[in-house]
Order: sequence, then C-alpha cells, then structure tokens
Amino acid sequence: MNPSSLQAPLFTLFQAATLAPVVLMSAAAIACTAPLCRDAASAWRRLLALSGAALAAALGVLLAWLLHADGGQGLPWIKLLPGLALSGLGAWMALLVQFLGTVIGAFSSRYLQGEPRQRSYAATLAAVLAGVQLLLLADHWLVLIGAWAFLGSALHRLLCFYPERPFARLAAHKKRIADRLADVLLLAAAALAWHQVGSGSLDLLLRQAQAGATTPALRLSALLLVLAVMLRTALLPVHGWLIQVMEAPTPVSALLHAGVVNLGGFVLIRFAPLLAQAGAARGVLVAGGLASACLAGMVSLTRVSIKVRLAWSTVAQMGFMMLECGLGLYELAALHLLGHSLYKAHAFLSASGVVREGRLRSMRDASPNSAASVLAAPWLAAGVLLLLGRALGATPWPWWWTGVLAAAWAPLLWWPAWRADDARGAAWRAAVGLALLAALGTAATLAHRLALGAQDLPWRGAGPLALLGMACLYVALAALQIAPRRLDALRRWSYAGFYVDEIYTRVALRLWPARWGGPRRPGAVPAQRPLNWSTQ
Repeated sequence: MNPSSLQAPLFTLFQAATLAPVVLMSAAAIACTAPLCRDAASAWRRLLALSGAALAAALGVLLAWLLHADGGQGLPWIKLLPGLALSGLGAWMALLVQFLGTVIGAFSSRYLQGEPRQRSYAATLAAVLAGVQLLLLADHWLVLIGAWAFLGSALHRLLCFYPERPFARLAAHKKRIADRLADVLLLAAAALAWHQVGSGSLDLLLRQAQAGATTPALRLSALLLVLAVMLRTALLPVHGWLIQVMEAPTPVSALLHAGVVNLGGFVLIRFAPLLAQAGAARGVLVAGGLASACLAGMVSLTRVSIKVRLAWSTVAQMGFMMLECGLGLYELAALHLLGHSLYKAHAFLSASGVVREGRLRSMRDASPNSAASVLAAPWLAAGVLLLLGRALGATPWPWWWTGVLAAAWAPLLWWPAWRADDARGAAWRAAVGLALLAALGTAATLAHRLALGAQDLPWRGAGPLALLGMACLYVALAALQIAPRRLDALRRWSYAGFYVDEIYTRVALRLWPARWGGPRRPGAVPAQRPLNWSTQ
C-alpha cells in the first residue's frame, strides 16, 4: 500500500483505525475489572460493545487497504508509529481475529453463566485479543517478542480457569515451558539480527534479506526464529499441551485453536524474505512440519472424543502450515491460516451438537469404506485438481504440490462399500465428496488473486520429499481402512500418539517440576498430589 495515495487527514484516520483494535481491547480489559463494573453482566456488555467497535475499525482498515493496495504483494509495509506497521495479511488477520474474538465473547457470556470469576475471564479475553492485534502490527523485534510473551501470560490465565483440574494445570505448565524456551530463542535471533543490521527494525532486516545481503549470522537468526515458532505452534515433540488444553472451557479452546496457535504461520510469512536465504531454517520447517502433519494425521483418525480429535487435527494442520512455509508456498499458507481459523472456531463452538449427530449415526448400520474408493481416491483427486487448474487458467503452485493436496484431500472421496439397500446413500456421499474437493480446489486456485500480502518463493528441491511423505501417510491410512484387524498394533500406537508426548512430559517435569498449592476456586476439590508425574 502506498501511503501517498491517501491524503494526510485520511491517512491519519487510517492510522487511528488501524490502532483502534489494540486500544479498544486494552480499554475493555481495564473496564471489565474496574470498580464500577460490579457484576458479570456489565463486564460482558462492555467487552462486547468495545469488541464490536474494534471489529468495525478492522473492517474499515481492510477495505481501505484493498482500495489502495499496490497488488498486495510482499513489501512494503505501511508505517504507523515507530515499531508498528501494517501489511495486507495483517489487515486480513486483524479483521479475522476481531471477528472470532467477538463471536467467542458472545458465546462465552452464555456458556459461563453461573460460573465465578466471569469478570476476570472477560478481562483476560480482551487482553489476549489486544496482544494478538499488537503482534500483527509488530515491526520491531522488541514489539514482536513483548507482544508474544504478553499473549502467552494472558492465555495462561484462561487455560487455568478451572485450577482444580490437574490436566488443565499440566497443560498450562507444559505450554509455559515451551513459551519460555521460545522467548530465549527469539531473544537470541533478535540479538544476532540486530547486531548485523544495526537496528531492531524488521522492515530494514527484511529489505536487506530481500536484496540478498545475508550473512551466516542472519541465517542462524532465521534458524533460531524457526525453532521458536515451532515451539509456539505446538509442533512435535511439544504438542501435548495443545491436546490436554481440552480441560479448559470450550470457548478458550476455540480461541486457542482458531486464533492464537495460528500466529506462528503469520510470523513466518512476515519473515519470508529472510527464510528464502536460509536453507537450514527451511529444511527444519519442512522436516518438522511434515513429521507433525503425518503423526497427528494418523492419530486424529483413531480418536473417539470429538474435542480431542479436533485438537489432534490442529496439530496436523499446524504441521501442514509449517510445511507450506518451509516450501515457500506463502500464499497457500496465508489462505490455509484464514480458512483453518474459521473452520476450527466453528468446529469447537458447535462441538456440543456433534454428540447428537454421533448418536443418530450410531443408530444406523454404517458400512466400512470401500477398498476400491480408498485406492482410487488420490488419483481421482489429482485428476480433479488438474482439470480445475486448466479450467481456471493455470495452477498457481508447482506440480508436486498437486500431489500433496491430492493425498491430503483424498479421504473426502472415500465412500462406503456398495449395498443394494443403501445405494442412494453411497451415491450421495460420493457426490458430496467430489463437490467438496472441487470447492476446495477452486478456492485455493482463485484465492491467489486476492491481495493477501504474501508471495510464493517455492523451494523446488524439497517438493518431492513432501510429496513422498504425504504419500506414505496416505498408504498407512489406506491400510488401516482396508485391513484394520491386521494392523492392530499400528492402530494402538496411533491411538497413543506414538508415546511422543509421554516421553516429553517425563523429561519436562523432571527438569522443570510443577509444584503449587491447592486451587483458589471457591468450592473446588484440591488435587491429591503435585503435578510431577507423567500423563497416562
């Protein structure tokens, strides 16, 4: 976006609107705990009113950006204040986060009726939203590190909303360990980059990287940044806290899975010019993202609890997003980020309705998936994606990514074995699967024409490796569908998450034991022993 395209008064108004979500959510956090706010109802009213105003401001900023964007690609960012700037993706994210925050706030006001400490919950929710909005505007290492650290501390209070639940406190403790390690890595990355560039400005750093003027110190800084993001994004082996956080209230899970955990993808897209010059950092992203996506994808299909399946699905999606960033497919990663946030927020907030749907499904005699459909699905999916690419002009990604997407979306085309008494049901399921696949492919292709503020820098050498990894994952899933009884051992290991989290938990609690007193929530039953044991 070119600031000169706006007149001075309008640009000042644009700056104020861009900063409004941070200011309004900070004001909401203070207002919900002010002495004049005497009950939970008034706290919720203040939160929702200020959140609605922030949502309107974020919408106005995005519309102004789209009207004056210069293609929406890459740099430059528009400067607001020292250390703060806005990009096209930042504008999209600000609107998305504020919309989800408003919806989650309204849901929480009903969900938590009768619970104590609602005012504290509302204030903390507002603080989390303010922290996210500030991080989206960060254009300086200190702002980025401070906003992410503040966000983790505020989120810790929401994760421990039920302090009498041992696994809620265990999840919060494991997340705190990952956050502190990430903070150390970020500080080290910032120190190296600051020393090389002579400034903490991210804009100067990325302009220098875009010009190809990188040094071994900057490449090491990129590697440390990637490791910090992987810790914050709950990739292997520190993913366990994201599963156990199901002990927190459902709207907290929606906020975490739909918004906060996705910030790692935004930060990587922000640092795309630097990552393009750091092969080791991209290699770590590809390896870690592919391993997380494959392991979590296996586990999520073996779990029964809907919320736990959603949690493992988030781990898989975060791994897939890190893989996209490592391969330089930043436009796809940006689209993935936006789509996953909306889907996961809806999935968590509507999780209660799944119980009824599950009971209705159990009353029907469900047929297993047809072996023919399982074997043919990836080839059919690849064919549909290639036809869509030709119909819509050209496929905006390398050939190997078509294979990756075909393997990832092929389960949509699984249909039950043919039964004479349910031929209509099988045909309907196959038609719905094809429609969903076509819709996803069309959206992924056309979304590249939006001004998302990202630009692809494909790493073609690592593409076949990603395709091979996803093919191996699909073969394992297909084997579990076709011959489940012969692969009971694999299913048991998948159900247990391959015991990665158990090993990490033992090590983490041995090095950083968690010891605290009983819960402070009135009427709660104290835990019987401190949390210095491993999960079962």
